[in-house]
Amino acid sequence: MPSKAATVAEYLESLPEDRREALSAVRRVILDNLDSDYAEGMQYGMIGYFVPHGVYPAGYHCDPKQPLPFAGLASQKGHMSLTIMALYGNAAADAAFRKAWIGAGKRLDMGKACIRFKRLEDVPLDVVGETIRKFPAAVYIRTYESAILAMNSRAAAARTAKEATKKTAKKTAKKAAKSVAKKGSKQRQARG
Repeated sequence: MPSKAATVAEYLESLPEDRREALSAVRRVILDNLDSDYAEGMQYGMIGYFVPHGVYPAGYHCDPKQPLPFAGLASQKGHMSLTIMALYGNAAADAAFRKAWIGAGKRLDMGKACIRFKRLEDVPLDVVGETIRKFPAAVYIRTYESAILAMNSRAAAARTAKEATKKTAKKTAKKAAKSVAKKGSKQRQARG
């Protein structure tokens, strides 16, 4: 559930001690490895790390008023989570991250970009730091824009294919209708 905290300090203060300590430790690793073009603040009800509009004026494509999200830390009902958006849609980075995490001997519970954990001991902090460090803002922006471009290209191709299918279906229907009309006309002439 998203927090109503206005600041990172308020967010952390609102957590039970064990969660506050765990998220504070992961936060420290992120901050120690984060490119200076990113900013930290509250975003989407969690601690967010994002590319501010001053660096990337276009903002997030889903909501351009929001700065471009890069990572997030949250305390959820049954777990804590670390989201690293640079892994979403980037097969090579995702595979390298998964391999490093598992290689550190830790169990990985991960969706497309969200890593879930219950205790700090479940997180290989060196893997988190290395992953954050691999994506300075300029690199992340290029990765993000490439993903958006690919997504838009796929959507355009799908629209074109759908329109072509509609045109073909329309032509086929017209031909069928003409054929039926022609048959009916011939039958009437033969009777007449």
